[in-house]
Amino acid sequence: MPIEPPASLTPASPGDPIRRLITDLAEVPSLPEIYLEIKREVDNPYSSIAQIGEVISRDQSLTARLLRLANSAFFGFPRRIETISEAVSVIGLKQVRDLALCTKVIEMFEGIPEELFDTKAFWKHSIGCGITARVLASYHREPNVERFFVAGLLHDIGRLVLCLGMAQHMSEALAKARTEKTFLYRAEREVIGFDHADVGSSLMEMWDLPESLSAAAAYHHRPGMALRFPLECSFVHLADLLAHAMELGSSGIDFVPPLSTDAWKRVNLKPTIFGGAMREIDRQFVDVVKIFLESGKR
Repeated sequence: MPIEPPASLTPASPGDPIRRLITDLAEVPSLPEIYLEIKREVDNPYSSIAQIGEVISRDQSLTARLLRLANSAFFGFPRRIETISEAVSVIGLKQVRDLALCTKVIEMFEGIPEELFDTKAFWKHSIGCGITARVLASYHREPNVERFFVAGLLHDIGRLVLCLGMAQHMSEALAKARTEKTFLYRAEREVIGFDHADVGSSLMEMWDLPESLSAAAAYHHRPGMALRFPLECSFVHLADLLAHAMELGSSGIDFVPPLSTDAWKRVNLKPTIFGGAMREIDRQFVDVVKIFLESGKR
């Protein structure tokens, strides 16, 4: 497994060109109101599980997906979860909020030309990365492992923004990456001046999502440079690498990224866990892809 040398360049700062790209792009919507309502209820200490369940139930697609997820290999509960209130009670308030975010974000991005980018393969890779980050974090005995799933699922979202807002530049970057057999994020930087990690981080800041998600997006290719939330960045970095190695979808160019020694030291996982972890990742991946991509709008 190749080891990446320490980065010599400071990562591009999400500045005005990136923010203009996002704000001028009509196809990139604000977070949906149903998610914002769920978030307000979860953040309200006086809200009850029944109230949160009632809000979720207003969205039939979201309700169906959350119930299917609760009864899938993703959680592996020993008994069937029948109602959304029961799902909220068993899964947890913040965890349900985070899973609702994932569900709605996947529904939001439409209109990318198929000849430019395979969005279904992209979301398969993103789901695979999220599951992998969650499984590896569970071996680390991290609390609320759902936050690692969210960070993994959203880590490449800036690439969709680039495909929508800078299609010609992305076409050039994809061609450059293929011709030169280099990583797409490096080609993006050479062609555009910044990459999908910068764009994704800026988008999540504008959406007012937790800083840990923004950091994981910004530094998943160079986790050793992350000053805040280094563990989240390191797990997403490792999950991205493993998802590529396991061929779980595609984020555009199918090279396995180099491993950061800083990230490997931080996660402090024994190599012996990876056989079991990969079997669990494969088992969950089949269920979760069906739930997120093979029902509803997709």
